[in-house]
Amino acid sequence: MHEKERHRIILSAVQEKPVVTVPELVELTDSSEATIRRDIAALHVQKKLRRVRGGAEALNPPQFVGLAGRPFSVNEGLHARQKQAIAREAVALCQDGEPIIINGGTTTFQMVHFLVNRRMQVFTNSFPIAEHLLKHSKNTVTLSGGTIYREQNIILSPFDNDVTRNFYARRMFMGAQGLGPLGLMEGDPLLIQAEQKLIDQADELIVLVDSSKFHRRSSLILCGLKRISTVITDAGIEDRHAKMLEDAGVNLVVAETKPDAARANASSIA
Repeated sequence: MHEKERHRIILSAVQEKPVVTVPELVELTDSSEATIRRDIAALHVQKKLRRVRGGAEALNPPQFVGLAGRPFSVNEGLHARQKQAIAREAVALCQDGEPIIINGGTTTFQMVHFLVNRRMQVFTNSFPIAEHLLKHSKNTVTLSGGTIYREQNIILSPFDNDVTRNFYARRMFMGAQGLGPLGLMEGDPLLIQAEQKLIDQADELIVLVDSSKFHRRSSLILCGLKRISTVITDAGIEDRHAKMLEDAGVNLVVAETKPDAARANASSIA
């Protein structure tokens, strides 16, 4: 990852929580500890953040701590090509006219580009998804009600009597923080509470996760593998993870990632 991109991710991360640790930034950027420590030192000298023992903090720490997990702005640039390929396969499962639920997230957000020419009834808790579909498509869009969480760009409600209970969907599409033998995992209790309500409103649960999510774990289980109808991921999935899904009776779709245009051109020149 380029230095400027790492710095963007680091600065975004420190705005979302009181202190971000070096190991957290290593995972976010897929860089070494030495590289992250150099980045923190450089940004400290530039007065863009404050270096602290074991990590970094914002010069003006956030007054409101949002949901646990990575903010939308950080996740958006990670595994972008894989997410786009996964989203393409997800939309291919949809039929015009049918009602669907799209849970907020950076992988599910990529579905909007392939829904442009569709005519769906879409229920979502995501501001970016709703905004894009309203501006660039003819889909009917319904937003959930509740509190707006700016970092994740989603709307969540802890109450049972919200509009969620009045919407039926043929399929629900969602991502997750992690996926393992016990099922889908998330990092925040409020996310679990809100997403469980959405899952109850759909016949089929379609999970969109890039292959890195099979290596991530959380202390909170959203639902077991038996509740999942289909998992869409990329070709990086390991055989043991594919077998795990097969043994649980989960349909697996592996999305083909198109080669990067710049790399393709370089290969053709070579």
